[in-house]
Amino acid sequence: MKSVHSQKGMSILSWLMVLALVAFFASAAFKVLPHYFDYMSMEKLITSVETDKAANIRSINEFYSHVGKGMQVNSIRDLNLQDALKIKVENNEFKAHLKYEKREPLIQNIDLVVRFDKEFRVRMP
Repeated sequence: MKSVHSQKGMSILSWLMVLALVAFFASAAFKVLPHYFDYMSMEKLITSVETDKAANIRSINEFYSHVGKGMQVNSIRDLNLQDALKIKVENNEFKAHLKYEKREPLIQNIDLVVRFDKEFRVRMP
């Protein structure tokens, strides 16, 4: 007969605890990751103003229009562009400030909050 001390491995209760932790963190990741993907798409849209020679963007309204069209293509619908993106023109370049936050409910009154804040300097084409 084997004694209790020679047995190795986790009990069923331990496996359930590990599984619960993995499920919790996976749930949190699946709720936050889409917001990061949207943010990365927004970064690409803003920086593409400089590299997209065909667009020939020269004014702030054209900049907003270019980013707005890109948001439609990338299915970013839950972001108000006028509130999240502020654009100024200085020294023949656009100064774009992307700043917004998103909340995602996790458990009852506990929310996950992601905050994005980045400034871009984009030369006019």
